[in-house]
Amino acid sequence: MRSRRTNGVRVDVSVEYVQGKSTPALNQYLFAYEITISNENPEAVQLLHRHWTITDALGRVEEVKGPGVIGKQPRLKPGESFTYDSFCPLPTPFGSMRGTFKMMRDNGAIFEVEVPLFSLVQVETKGPGDGKGTADFLPPLT
Repeated sequence: MRSRRTNGVRVDVSVEYVQGKSTPALNQYLFAYEITISNENPEAVQLLHRHWTITDALGRVEEVKGPGVIGKQPRLKPGESFTYDSFCPLPTPFGSMRGTFKMMRDNGAIFEVEVPLFSLVQVETKGPGDGKGTADFLPPLT
C-alpha cells in the first residue's frame, strides 16, 4: 500500500493486476485500484475534482481530469474516510499513476491533496486462484 498525507488529508492506495480481465496478446492490461481518503483535519472537507497522470511503459502520458470520483463528491467530517474502487487499462504490462484531488474546507478555502505515485505492474498468478495478481509489494517507478 502507498500512502501520502497532504494538508491534513491522508490518501492510501492499493493496486492489483486483474489477470482474468487482461489480454496480453492484444496489449490489454487491466489494473484495479482502491483509494481511501481520510480526513485528519479538525474541520470537514469535500472532494471536488480529480486529476490523474497515467504513464505507460513506453513513457506515453495520459491526463484524466473530472469532477469528483466515481460520480461522487464526498464530504468528510473530521475522522471520516471514504473508500472507492476503480480501474486503469494500459496497453503495456507496466506503468504508473499519480494525481491530485482538489478539496474544499467548510470555510470555502480550496486546497490540493496529493495521491502518491503507485506502480501498475503485470503480476500473473499460477494455478488456481482468483485471477488477480498483486503489485503492492513493488517499488514505484521513477
